[in-house]
Amino acid sequence: MVHGKGSLWGKMPGDPWQKAANLRLVYGHMVGHPGKKLLFMGSEFGQEREWSHDRQIDWHLLDDADNGALHEGVFEWTKDLFHLYREHPALWNDEPGGFEWIDHDDEAQSVICYLRKNEGRVLLFVMNATPVPRHNYRIGVPDAGAWTERLNSDAETYGGSGAGNLGAIEAEATPHHGRPASLALTLPPLSMLVLEREGDGG
Repeated sequence: MVHGKGSLWGKMPGDPWQKAANLRLVYGHMVGHPGKKLLFMGSEFGQEREWSHDRQIDWHLLDDADNGALHEGVFEWTKDLFHLYREHPALWNDEPGGFEWIDHDDEAQSVICYLRKNEGRVLLFVMNATPVPRHNYRIGVPDAGAWTERLNSDAETYGGSGAGNLGAIEAEATPHHGRPASLALTLPPLSMLVLEREGDGG
């Protein structure tokens, strides 16, 4: 952040719950999409005011009586995202073909989804950029079988509503998005889901 630009928290629309959910969504997309990752000091827990070299970052927000749980949730989400980043070579070893769009044209529902791949391991990122939950949202995947919900930004531990896919979901042999199989997912509001095909190692 450059002086006078404010904080990421301050740029998010809505009430505090929506601001936190939007931050988790943005950070999930930052980690999932190719490119360098950058968070400025305090952004990892949703600092509300712009960082200044004249004071420490606002750690006290984690203990705030009103919104401390939301800031703690952003902090836990950020930690878990970067643990996944370190663990999964698909997110940092940008080999040719390691990124693949599934769908970036669903403007009506504001959902995008893409794959990150490396040496047979596959991660699926699904982003719902609206406060409206989507049920039975179908997404094409490379093959049928079980997928594990590795991360869900709407999990209660991150300050979310707790909607999701109960940790795992089975892909059906139903073609979609030009692929031989598909998942019928629950997409929580303002969320990023990260799923991994079971049996891919890790």
